[in-house]
Amino acid sequence: MLSIALLLLVQTTTVNPSVQNVVNYLAGEMNTTAQARENPKIAEVQMTTCEVSFPNSESSVYLYQEQALLNKLNQPYRQRFLEIKPGTDDRSIESKSYKPRNAGNFINFCKRSLTERQVRPSDLGEYVCTVILTPIEGGYKGETPPAGCPATARGAVRITNTIILRPDGMDTSDRGYDANGRQVWGAGENFYQFRRGNR
Repeated sequence: MLSIALLLLVQTTTVNPSVQNVVNYLAGEMNTTAQARENPKIAEVQMTTCEVSFPNSESSVYLYQEQALLNKLNQPYRQRFLEIKPGTDDRSIESKSYKPRNAGNFINFCKRSLTERQVRPSDLGEYVCTVILTPIEGGYKGETPPAGCPATARGAVRITNTIILRPDGMDTSDRGYDANGRQVWGAGENFYQFRRGNR
């Protein structure tokens, strides 16, 4: 029987290079501290993302991601599993997000070693949305489908998301819309700016 370490090595050697690039951009800790210092209306939030071990992942890489206020890191307000996989064309990468089942079991999951970050298909929980990423100069730009994704959060029936990934971090813009197409929450024209190493 192959050891976990050897299985992970085999998976790594077969991952699409563009998928691995996106994983590298996402993995680690980023926060909005620098932006919050310039704009008091912006909360200080940390986004933490790490790779997890998932059975039979084939061409996909699975990540766990959580967001929490910097002064409440043990109480994340958003937790997701991400499946990063090749898109339907040669240039695009898909990021499919899932809301974890039994989310409380995964708080601070990234503090565990990779061999302890075992995730089963049943852990993925509810599918949330897909972001399509394409290369841009110095990184990737990702967007939800034009119609957005279904939602039942804070009065919204659909959500849209745009992200920009670069080596120093991520810019993201989540927006929720009601049944009349009116934006009811989320970013305005500006993006939330998550940066590495700001603390």
